[in-house]
Amino acid sequence: MNDMSLMNLQAGKTWVGAAAIEALAAGLRGKVLEASDVSYDQARAIWNAMIDRRPALIVQCAGASDVVNAVRFAADNKLLVSVHGGGHNIAGNAVCDGGMMIDLSPMKSVRVDVAAKRAWVEPGATLADLDKETQSFGLAVPTGINSTTGIAGLTLGGGFGWITRKLGLTIDNLVSADVVTANGELVRASLTENGDLFWALRGGGGNFGIVTAFEFQLHELGPQVLSGLVVHPFADAQTVLQQYREALEAAPDELTCWVVMRQAPPLPFLPQEWHGKEILVLAMCYCGDMAEGEKATQRLRSIGNPIADVVGPNPFTGWQQAFDPLLTPGARNYWKSHDFIALSDPSIRILIDAIGKLPGPECEIFIAHLGGAVGRVATSATAFPQRNSHFVMNVHARWREPAMDPPCISWARQLFDAAAPYSAGTAYINFMPEDEVDRVEVAYGDNYKRLAEIKRQYDPQNLFRMNQNVRPVEGRRMM
Repeated sequence: MNDMSLMNLQAGKTWVGAAAIEALAAGLRGKVLEASDVSYDQARAIWNAMIDRRPALIVQCAGASDVVNAVRFAADNKLLVSVHGGGHNIAGNAVCDGGMMIDLSPMKSVRVDVAAKRAWVEPGATLADLDKETQSFGLAVPTGINSTTGIAGLTLGGGFGWITRKLGLTIDNLVSADVVTANGELVRASLTENGDLFWALRGGGGNFGIVTAFEFQLHELGPQVLSGLVVHPFADAQTVLQQYREALEAAPDELTCWVVMRQAPPLPFLPQEWHGKEILVLAMCYCGDMAEGEKATQRLRSIGNPIADVVGPNPFTGWQQAFDPLLTPGARNYWKSHDFIALSDPSIRILIDAIGKLPGPECEIFIAHLGGAVGRVATSATAFPQRNSHFVMNVHARWREPAMDPPCISWARQLFDAAAPYSAGTAYINFMPEDEVDRVEVAYGDNYKRLAEIKRQYDPQNLFRMNQNVRPVEGRRMM
């Protein structure tokens, strides 16, 4: 241990001596990192390069017992705690300044029971880790669209992607979870065990403990799906979006189609003269019979006069990684998001106007289409609040140079404000940046009161507050 660094760790009025930290490290299968360790900077780096925080301690956990020891140490010493799974959270909640980062990334095990159609997944696994293992057996669980995302954060916030309309949210396929609570106990949460905690975990984020294992229901899928992109000139955006909206009214649950609006990257199937120009992309996936998929996608593919249509059979694992090149780590990112019940003409005009003001070549707008199985679950059945929203808009500002922070952030905020009157009022918490702490209660709607009550039961001191925070109901002192 470096006596001049860790022995002077301070959080509030608590000083943590070197001997205590050495005792913590001796009880772990994993390891404790400090600023002087060669792997410290790599361990604290996360996906969003805007976040540059320096924990005093990083505990790299090898198993559930390490998580228990880390939580107890942090609670006893009143340390600020952050929890790192995949490190993708836009707000940067995986890493804190001056406290303890509990790093789950070494815990990547994925175990599949083919007969029972179950997967047991550790919290450091990425979507790619999960897909690779499950697809080896022709099975899948619905997750997100960027394969480097961590399964833990995605699941706790809800989780949706290409097969969600057919198979539900990630949380709708969660069977149980092993959770280390704020008092350092390892408990099981399911419909029959600690049911209130299980309800809160399904959409309530990391507020209620640290999940050390997820158990998922699996579904037969693949190995191929009908998927791909249809690229349109942005000059046709209004007509394309209106016809897109109409086509989705009759779309089967197996079909998902999202919209991406941005400047064209140098994709090999696009004519070079389109590179760098504004485009509208219909990205679609059909998770069923290929012949039926050809019929189901026909109306969407017949819209307008596209520049390119590259929809065809693709490995599901490959389609899950299709957007990875646009979402690599190392860039500065800022998001704003709304849910919409419908994609109205006024909201379409606002989106079109915003693309005309793009502040940089990597900035874009995503429109995800939900509905289907998502909407057949009652709003009160899980913490996830937006069961009735058919569309999720994510305004994704992305750039490289710090000097571009003001124009890119301003662009995202202006679009968010302009679209607010047409939104549902709820929001996907995984898309909320760190400056939206006042929006959390509104985002959860009627579910917030129950979440706050469960928070008081499992974390009355708000130890787990580096998240889209649900505060314990009043009546007990909070940190």
